Amino acid sequence: MNVLQLLVHKGLVRNEDVPALQTAARNQPQRPLHLLVLDQGLAKEEELLAMLAEQFGMDLVDLTKIRVEPDMLKSMPNKLVHRRSLMPLSRENGTLTVATADPFDVYALDELQTLTGLHVQPVLASPREISRLIKTHFGVGGETVTAMMADRAKEQVELLEEIETDDSEIAKQAQEASVVKLVNEILVEAANERASDIHVEPEEHTLRIRYRIDGILQTQVLPPEINRFQAAIISRIKIMARLNIAEKRLPQDGRIKMRVNNKEIDVRVSIIPMIHGEGIVMRLLDKTRMVFNLANVGMLDDTYGNFRKIIDRPHGIVLVTGPTGSGKSTTLYSALNEIKSDDLKIITVEDPVEYQQQHISQIQVHPKIGLTFGASLRSILRHDPDVILIGEIRDLETAENAIQASLTGHLVFSTLHTNDAPSAFTRLVDMGVEPFLVSSTIEGVMAQRLVRNICSECKVEYEPHHGDIPCDFPGVADKSFPKTLWKGAGCRKCHQTGYRGRSGIFELMVTGDRIKELVMQRTNAHVIRNEALKAGMITLRQDGWRKVLRGETTIEEVARVTAADLS
Repeated sequence: MNVLQLLVHKGLVRNEDVPALQTAARNQPQRPLHLLVLDQGLAKEEELLAMLAEQFGMDLVDLTKIRVEPDMLKSMPNKLVHRRSLMPLSRENGTLTVATADPFDVYALDELQTLTGLHVQPVLASPREISRLIKTHFGVGGETVTAMMADRAKEQVELLEEIETDDSEIAKQAQEASVVKLVNEILVEAANERASDIHVEPEEHTLRIRYRIDGILQTQVLPPEINRFQAAIISRIKIMARLNIAEKRLPQDGRIKMRVNNKEIDVRVSIIPMIHGEGIVMRLLDKTRMVFNLANVGMLDDTYGNFRKIIDRPHGIVLVTGPTGSGKSTTLYSALNEIKSDDLKIITVEDPVEYQQQHISQIQVHPKIGLTFGASLRSILRHDPDVILIGEIRDLETAENAIQASLTGHLVFSTLHTNDAPSAFTRLVDMGVEPFLVSSTIEGVMAQRLVRNICSECKVEYEPHHGDIPCDFPGVADKSFPKTLWKGAGCRKCHQTGYRGRSGIFELMVTGDRIKELVMQRTNAHVIRNEALKAGMITLRQDGWRKVLRGETTIEEVARVTAADLS
């Protein structure tokens, strides 16, 4: 009985999926059939591996619970580790235990035995976990750096725009196949890990690469030899972003449009000269992953209902505040999608335009030629809009034009950098806007932060200890807080972090009559905040605690991104 018949016999593959698998096997003859089954999601990995382990009489190991001795790896042949996906686990009494995802590849095991002179004992493991361990111990792009990628299938990174190069020596180095593959592998790894940013940071004797995943920077293990390729890597990224590779003294900004694993991704590239070379940050915008819908950003029902009433108003200003990377743009895009219709003309002014939206007119600002937020707004008002989105209110000119737009019957959305909602009023007054204009135009302010969600695969209950809970957590004062909360235990899906994905916590302040009076009197933000609380405003911290009680996030996450509420 061959593998395909065995899979069908065991009920892991349906009969109707067999023709597609046979076609895939003909198109990829080097790819083992059971891995093709996993590629196409036709069977659960743990069930398929358990069946293979039983058939071959092999142990099935969970690599997330295995600790590998780094010293043992120094004598391992990197070529075979990368090319055949063999991960050495332990060495004892002349026997080398090796994890493989392909028990049919006997030749690779024989070759490893010949090269090491050890008796090789294979065990079966998840191909994803083997790949993760290889990258952890041998480095992301390790096989490219050691020039041992000849037999490995190519990662697909397709540039959607033509790039231009010159005949200079540095350009030729950047276009070498090994450098191209290395940069591609870094991009593919980041896309697969759902990273929002890639940080390429030159240091005195090495090059550090970090991915920002769910808002947290994670350092990638790299082979030490990567330092030799630093100039070529930076030049390759510059070429992809259509930047000047000869300019190394001034900051540069560019953009890469590419397709990774059939997903279209926009990459915003920022390059700044540092002491030890040029630092690069690449912001990855995955168009396929972004769904702009208010129901998906994480607002609870009461917040959503109040916010919906505000954005349905015919005129006025709606502000969303928070630090960089707190999800403000996503909330604003979602609000526009919620209200857009054939009856409304919506125009946005952004710096830069991150996501292109259907049926919305979007303008990219160009400060160097005088097309600023303020200048754009003056022109927009002659374009007969109903709703205007301003990427950010940065100065008095933009603020005054936004207020003028709202006073002439337009609904204006924008962002502001403040820590909480009440501070938005004082920030505008500090910019120089007259208090009576601020109070008469601002309809509501939404402050927000992003918190990591508990991983659904490893979510477990636990009993919190009174001493570990912040004093402003509900029920702490009288010890009536819940006896059961939730956290992530750590698993393969979340890379042992206990978190996967993010959602927002929100502080919505609706501008009532009393708040308008306080703004007119130039009252400080603390007094305005207390008045908003009396009117029923739920703070960021309180909204975070509500999500903790619902089992969506943890106390630690809320405490990490919010400050304790002071009376």
